[in-house]
Amino acid sequence: MIVACSNDYLGLAWDPEVRAAAAGGGSGGSRLISGARPVHRQLEEAVGDWLGRPALLFNSGWNANLGVLQALGEAQTRIASDALNHASIIDGLRLSRAERIVVPHADPGAIPADVDAWVVEGLFSMDGDVPPLPAYPSGPLSVVDEAHAVGCLGPGGRGAAALLGVEPDVIVGTFGKAFGAAGAFVAGPPALVDLLVNTARSFVFTTALPEPVAAMALAGLRRADDELRARLAANTERFRCALLQLGWTPLGDAHIVPVVVGPSAVALGRRLLEAGVFAPPIRWPTVARGQERIRFTVSAAHTPEQLDRVAEALGPAGREGARHGT
Repeated sequence: MIVACSNDYLGLAWDPEVRAAAAGGGSGGSRLISGARPVHRQLEEAVGDWLGRPALLFNSGWNANLGVLQALGEAQTRIASDALNHASIIDGLRLSRAERIVVPHADPGAIPADVDAWVVEGLFSMDGDVPPLPAYPSGPLSVVDEAHAVGCLGPGGRGAAALLGVEPDVIVGTFGKAFGAAGAFVAGPPALVDLLVNTARSFVFTTALPEPVAAMALAGLRRADDELRARLAANTERFRCALLQLGWTPLGDAHIVPVVVGPSAVALGRRLLEAGVFAPPIRWPTVARGQERIRFTVSAAHTPEQLDRVAEALGPAGREGARHGT
């Protein structure tokens, strides 16, 4: 069975060095009481050196978005949020006291001039596209969730914003995708990190990341290199070209490769499974009705032969597209 839907973009979840790094035990408490361990600080310092700004660990990308947005939001704050932002961003804004201004997807011109901040994904998890970040307003506080881009895109794998020459005020990233572990981080100015340590409820009131997980994340961060990123880029190009040759038009232009097929996505997912490809359908309410899709994800660990088999299992768009409503 070929897994064509994993977020293990660089293949590091199965990397021997990353898996061998797991050592230690549970932290036994929150970071602010008894759960702080040397590996937590080592990981934060490694992220800070990599991104050139202080960082704070969270237990997941969900917790990171909840923490940073809840901490930044005040009663009079107005925050613009992309219409296709991840559920964790939406929930973080709901938990804050800020007024959420939903703007059309990837449309910086729709952001009102009087907002205090805007938040967007660097690489959108369902459509696989990178928004035009250089065109976004430079005045308000900027928050970019780079969960699906860090480790994969930009110089040194610093994300989509770095790829486009943009330096957002706040970067949210995860260790559970490109780096093959789990957990997340928020990176930004020192004052932001101080604010999060003192007010981010999803940081303050939870048991710290287990030592083995943090150690794997640190190993994954060190293991992610330009060679793996080049392999991911080459695999992505090969797979996208194969789909285009078959008549499909996948969304985006990165390693997330969605093929929108409509309501019959379930039937297509079942046929792929029968052909030895695991890529389950994405359905409502994750996406809008009529936008059901197969979201393929490419990994540096895929072989060219495996990617060709996935494309062959999907089949020509002319034959299968009519059957599946595209």
